[in-house]
Amino acid sequence: MDTPNPSHATYYTPLPEQPSLDGIPAARRRPLKGFVVIFASIIFLVSLVGLILNQSQEPSTPSPMPNNDHKPSSQNEPFSQQMPRGVAEGVSAKSNPSAFDEEKVSYNWTNAMFSWQRTAYHFQPEKNWMNDPDGPLFHMGWYHLFYQYNPDSAVWGNITWGHAVSRDLIHWLYLPLALVPDHWYDINGVWTGSATRLPGGQIVMLYTGDTDESVQVQNLAYPANLSDPLLLDWVKYENNPVLVPPPGIETDEYRDPTTAWVGPNGKWRLTIGSRHNTTIGMALVYQTTNFTEFELLEGVLHAVPGTGMWECVDFYPVAINGSVGLDTSAGGPGIKHVLKASLDDTKIDHYAIGTYDPVNDTWTPDNPKEDVGIGLRVDYGRYYASKSFFDQYKKRRILWGWINETDTETDDLDKGWASVQTIPRAVLFDNKTGTNILQWPVEEIESLRYNSTEFEKILIEPGSIVPLDIGTATQLDIFAEFETELLASATEEEEEEAYNCSSGAVDRSTLGPFGLLVLADDSLSEFTPVFFRPTNSTNGTLTTYFCADETRSSLAPDVAKQVYGSSVPVLDDEKLSMRVLVDHSIVESFSQGGRRVITSRIYPTEAIYGAARLFLFNNATGVNVTATLKIWQLSSAFIHPFPLDQ
Repeated sequence: MDTPNPSHATYYTPLPEQPSLDGIPAARRRPLKGFVVIFASIIFLVSLVGLILNQSQEPSTPSPMPNNDHKPSSQNEPFSQQMPRGVAEGVSAKSNPSAFDEEKVSYNWTNAMFSWQRTAYHFQPEKNWMNDPDGPLFHMGWYHLFYQYNPDSAVWGNITWGHAVSRDLIHWLYLPLALVPDHWYDINGVWTGSATRLPGGQIVMLYTGDTDESVQVQNLAYPANLSDPLLLDWVKYENNPVLVPPPGIETDEYRDPTTAWVGPNGKWRLTIGSRHNTTIGMALVYQTTNFTEFELLEGVLHAVPGTGMWECVDFYPVAINGSVGLDTSAGGPGIKHVLKASLDDTKIDHYAIGTYDPVNDTWTPDNPKEDVGIGLRVDYGRYYASKSFFDQYKKRRILWGWINETDTETDDLDKGWASVQTIPRAVLFDNKTGTNILQWPVEEIESLRYNSTEFEKILIEPGSIVPLDIGTATQLDIFAEFETELLASATEEEEEEAYNCSSGAVDRSTLGPFGLLVLADDSLSEFTPVFFRPTNSTNGTLTTYFCADETRSSLAPDVAKQVYGSSVPVLDDEKLSMRVLVDHSIVESFSQGGRRVITSRIYPTEAIYGAARLFLFNNATGVNVTATLKIWQLSSAFIHPFPLDQ
């Protein structure tokens, strides 16, 4: 494999300074043999992009990027005091009041910019608002995804259940609405719920309804015709609601029933999120034999002080030494249980791994210091309200999460849509560390790959970037491995740093940061670093952080731009590795085989369409970094209405 000459790199100190790229050739690439290019499709796509670009405004000349002035809007503009949508209705915030002074003018977005923000292979509705994934299941050859949806507007409200089906979790077909708010027990919203498959194939759906008096209750629905692969028609149980808030539970703090599982006495269990004394997050446990009558069990499945309201609770088993997922009712030796809660106070999905006692119906974390809400996150980026299900067809557990917007409601109304679902992820227990789950994009996404490119051992010297010649970089699947070599001039002894990713890619040290710049333009007026940053400890060991920095992802001042990340376990025999999925305005980044995941929602204004580029960077002061990469372009997924009239 040809190695790019270090002279091809551009040097800069520090990262935010705009380097001059004039006359500097890109790193040479070597395409894999045997890939197939469908010329007609490419010609069509190029023509389409050209048409869109011709309709857009003339590009502005990028100015040199300042060192410290271009910061997240949350740091240089006061947040509006407007109450987010949903809060007044008794659910978590479902909007982002402008982080922008109302007296100032919003960024001058063009239709071409808004069009580009719409993703190519992530699921989202044709139009309007979407939030939590609901009741995913596999039935008669089809994967079903339901989701919180407003059929009337691109902002939260009038919540119904949207419905889509897929053969492969990638290409989706929209179906008619599944559940609508049309009874007193759900007239203010058909909120989040879960599906349970019963012996014999029957499917029951339990969901939270917001009543005509704004009380959160649990309701039962089921398919009208199980022989219909599309499950088009749903029947609501005539005696809904089947559950109401028990004594001592606030009427607006009781929602989101989980998939049920079978206990040792043959009865079904399920858990519902709630809180106690305003600060103690908890999961109630019920048992039933028929899903119409329930018994509230003594105690709770689990509770954690200081975590606030738990919503969208998820509870499922994982095999300690297994390579496949488990049915929700699986138990016995060699099995741990994952408990996940979406924290209403922080809008973060936390999980922990522990032991479930099926006799007492209690769950105990393996590590109390990393209990639910105070330890591990499902995703360290823009991600919330996740839900999993067991795919009995391929014997795997599949996880979805909601990527909400960080722009303004005005922008969403102008776009005509808001929010995206993550790529479905397969979930396994990490038996190498024994401390976390692994999340990985489902294998079906590989069907979108074409035109792969490899780079072998590219040298990235301290304070340099290397452009990667792959063409347009808006839809990518990137695998990258990094190795470091300490320079003789570097200081080998460094005390442990108080680092947590928050200072971003500009915070230089001897050992980092280094990684990728995705969705960047040629002049680096916009870019999003996804990077590693090792830090030394006083005992000679390393702590490695995996981070994503949105602070320079967009020139628009009226969108939130955060720095996300955490430490990630790296074993002695492992290289630093990441996989990054780029899809227009969504970046999903996986480190060390999925031990840590970061989802970024960004709004470039320059690094769009054919102007989007990919770079390597090394902002360390004392190490050379070599990178080996394999990169695929990804086709767009087919996501359209189901041809019901055919």
